[in-house]
Amino acid sequence: MDGAEPVPPSLNSSYIPTALGNQSLSEDEENEDQSPSASLLHKHSSVPLAVRYSPEDSYCMVYIIFFLMGIGSLLPWNFFITAKHYWLYKLSNNTHHSGSEDQRSDLSDYFESYLAIASTVPSVLCLILNYVLVNRLSQNVRILSSLSVILLVFVVTTVLVKVDISDCRMEFFIGTLASVAVVSGASNLFSGSMFGISGHFPMRISQALISGQAMGGTLSAVASILDLAVAKDVTDSALAYFLTADFFILLCIIAYLLLPKLAYSSHYMLAATCTTTGVMSKGGGAPGTVSRVSVPPLPPILRKTWVLGLSVFYVFCVSIMVFPAVSSGIQSVHKDSSSPWTTTYFVPLTSFLLYNVADFCGRQATAWLQVPGPTSRVLPALVLCRSVLVPLLMFCNYQPRDHLKTVLFTHDAYPVVFNCLLGLSNGYLGTLPMIYGPKVVPRELTEATGVVMSFFLTLGLAVGSAFSVLIVHCI
Repeated sequence: MDGAEPVPPSLNSSYIPTALGNQSLSEDEENEDQSPSASLLHKHSSVPLAVRYSPEDSYCMVYIIFFLMGIGSLLPWNFFITAKHYWLYKLSNNTHHSGSEDQRSDLSDYFESYLAIASTVPSVLCLILNYVLVNRLSQNVRILSSLSVILLVFVVTTVLVKVDISDCRMEFFIGTLASVAVVSGASNLFSGSMFGISGHFPMRISQALISGQAMGGTLSAVASILDLAVAKDVTDSALAYFLTADFFILLCIIAYLLLPKLAYSSHYMLAATCTTTGVMSKGGGAPGTVSRVSVPPLPPILRKTWVLGLSVFYVFCVSIMVFPAVSSGIQSVHKDSSSPWTTTYFVPLTSFLLYNVADFCGRQATAWLQVPGPTSRVLPALVLCRSVLVPLLMFCNYQPRDHLKTVLFTHDAYPVVFNCLLGLSNGYLGTLPMIYGPKVVPRELTEATGVVMSFFLTLGLAVGSAFSVLIVHCI
């Protein structure tokens, strides 16, 4: 019928515009059987049961657990980048004098840029591995093993806080980057797997996972500010800071073990298992045996999601270009006043806290407002418009400046506004494609599509981090 034309033929029933009504849903299911990917599904799949009936999410427990999983997926990265004062102290030439004004060194000047590269490059490789293993290795193994690795590395990082590394600063620098690489790879294996699982749930669960990621950044920024305010010594502050991260990672492990015991989540996870089993046994093999379809087909996914994937790629590419490598280097124009606001708290508040709060607000807004739609040309246009934020932040009071001497925005309000715009647009425009992606493909490809969308996200971070090094060197 003409009324169903805006909906792609293989649109997952989890995302149906309300204007189409129930009649569109039945027509969509008929069209789905005729789509290029329909041959991957059994004609009598048990998956529609998840659409016709599902138990209640009692006390929103599943929503809360996925929100917590979102916090845990980006918490390690956020805790590493937010502890700027600690890394400056450890990598400076004045380790024995924590109150020294000049803490500059070659290692500390470009640490954020190297940190971004060390975290994103192995992440891309791990997400490729996750796509290959999505039907070969159980989600429990992938998720619990990655969380265990993250916890182990953070425990080691916590122990090293009180170790004097003044005589082996380079070794500490290399070890830290190696730890970041391992943690980031494990985190992306974890988040990619969680995105894949959330694709089988209603859209609100995917939105909870993505909003939780922003909350992870907000919590790390708040913890950093509180530690700076309470602790008198840099190492005492860092110790409490990393212990907080250890606690949250352990909490994520406990929460994930609780997830299958809840009726709401076990219902959708059972439907997902039936779909995966049907796809893996398809192709003439005996029932119960894994056939050649154990690796999900990539072309049907890319045909439906390439615009959404490129949108996610560019959103996070632009964000990581300037956050945190450039934004955390912007200093108050009144720094010489010796006020705590312009010295100790300016960067944690204006760069980390404001960005993450704005990012959280943007992601949370997608729970109530989902425009533009998945097929709209306005979405990629808005994504491209974010490019202007890169030069705007470059011409704020970033210090030290070795090449680009001009500072156009000589008021502290400018970086506040620019960081808020960067975070808000990152949250909203980055979340929409991520939740649309698994919903515009056939149901048997939802988990694999979640991994593919995570790959686009991480690839954007990898490319953007490489450009961030170039930007910092140009300034």
